[in-house]
Amino acid sequence: MSNNTRYKIASGHRQDFEQAYSRAQESLRTSPYCDAYELTHCHEERERYVLRIVWTSIEDHEQRFRHDPSFKDFLALVKPFIPNIEEVQHYELTSVAGEGRAARRAA
Repeated sequence: MSNNTRYKIASGHRQDFEQAYSRAQESLRTSPYCDAYELTHCHEERERYVLRIVWTSIEDHEQRFRHDPSFKDFLALVKPFIPNIEEVQHYELTSVAGEGRAARRAA
């Protein structure tokens, strides 16, 4: 189960935004409820970012992580950017997945 958060960050705030998440990732890295995370930056529309966090379950994200002591540190770092959120949704994997030819060739 992943939680995708889409942000729109003005050019003058991008460095602060990325630094905040660089520091906040420690809370994700050490959380027993987080399987993986990544922050992506749109090439075509430079003000757009997507934060994808893979959680062990929705309940672990919404109930356990948000009540974990490390969440306070995480929230303190990213809170200034909450007004810049355009969308927050949970996504489930489907059966459509695989590697492309380039990935298979590199192996």
